[in-house]
Amino acid sequence: MAWSEKFKLNKQLIRTITEAGYIGPKEIQQKTLSRIFGGQDVIAVGPEGCGKTTAYVISVINRLKYNADGVPMVLILVPSKEHVLDVIGRFEALNKNKDALIVGLFAAPGIDTQMNALADGADIVVATPDRARAIYLKLGLNLNKIELLIVDDAELIVKQGLQLPVAELANSITKCQHLVFTEVIHDKLNKMISPFMESSVVVEVEEITETKTETYPQVLYQVPNFITKLNLLNLFLQDSELFTKTAVFVNNRHTAEKIYKSLQNRQRNTIAVLNSWSVELNSLTDINNFKKSAELRVLIISNENVESADLDLHYIPFLVHFELPTEKEIFINRIINDGSDEETMAITFATDLELSMVKRIEQAIGQKIPVGELPAGLVIEADKKPEDNITEKQPAKSKQSSIVDGVAFHEKKASNSKTFNYGSGVKAKMNNKKKHS
Repeated sequence: MAWSEKFKLNKQLIRTITEAGYIGPKEIQQKTLSRIFGGQDVIAVGPEGCGKTTAYVISVINRLKYNADGVPMVLILVPSKEHVLDVIGRFEALNKNKDALIVGLFAAPGIDTQMNALADGADIVVATPDRARAIYLKLGLNLNKIELLIVDDAELIVKQGLQLPVAELANSITKCQHLVFTEVIHDKLNKMISPFMESSVVVEVEEITETKTETYPQVLYQVPNFITKLNLLNLFLQDSELFTKTAVFVNNRHTAEKIYKSLQNRQRNTIAVLNSWSVELNSLTDINNFKKSAELRVLIISNENVESADLDLHYIPFLVHFELPTEKEIFINRIINDGSDEETMAITFATDLELSMVKRIEQAIGQKIPVGELPAGLVIEADKKPEDNITEKQPAKSKQSSIVDGVAFHEKKASNSKTFNYGSGVKAKMNNKKKHS
């Protein structure tokens, strides 16, 4: 499908985006651009690389008109300085209107430089929420004529705890169109955007690879916080008949130690840590010793302490990802089923903030991970009320600073504890399987 067949884009813009390699609209662009042009508030949900940023850049360029007074008409909120520069780069690549002014705002030494850039005039402001709020409170950012508020990579903004600046900026704009782009929708994100997205339409696309990776049976448990994860793990491991051998994966030593101490209250001498850093923790240096041990039932493995490629996870009935690794390939390599071990199950615990990684994993393995029902006996801890994040994050000091930060770049330019309810025959099979020797 060509751009001209579906959308009323100006001819210069069509020529520019085609020359830039965007031969036709992607699915997310097909589903959102007409709604955006029609003035609707839109929540667009799609995986990384599906074309969300390009969709709103095109919509902004197509609607941009000469602005004599230089007061911003479009405010785009993104999670970080790197995102600010990337979005501005997209505008520069696709916008041939060199009279359009774009100003970037992010934490950097010399807030006055950015305030001066705004004072010189801006049509589009691309900013991190904390810096935009800080400059707004200094009366340096005029929101009176904002026609379009865009929140991009919204799930990352929530992960960084920047909900309050977003809400305050949105509430400070009298009336405008709102667009939210995100990889995933969850409760924390909804809480941030619901006050200004009451009449929005949700558009969602999924780009899952056609090649399906053969994995162990999987189940995903969505929980609100770390303490509930601990409660869930403890609850599962109480069933010693089923959970005969369990590997628990975490990202760092600190989490590993917390889990160890929590499980020790109930499991006592049945728990160990692989390559422990502390003499206070029961340590193993070889995962095969865990498989052979008649006493040990739980092995905690920290990503900091091991090379995933060196782990032989065969014949461990349960692989529990208490935390998702920062690289999806680490997770995928652990749960690939090569056919030699048919009775292993991969269990994943994920909070709202980890769901974007779950989506990326699903996209890569070509299948959805089934969501399990939380057991009836699980104690779900209430989220602690986060401290109001109203203080702008300060940039890390750097010895090298070859550019003037901040000015962009134009001059006027389960019902029970087992969701998978194994019968006694399956339990016996697991318990008798090679006796883990």
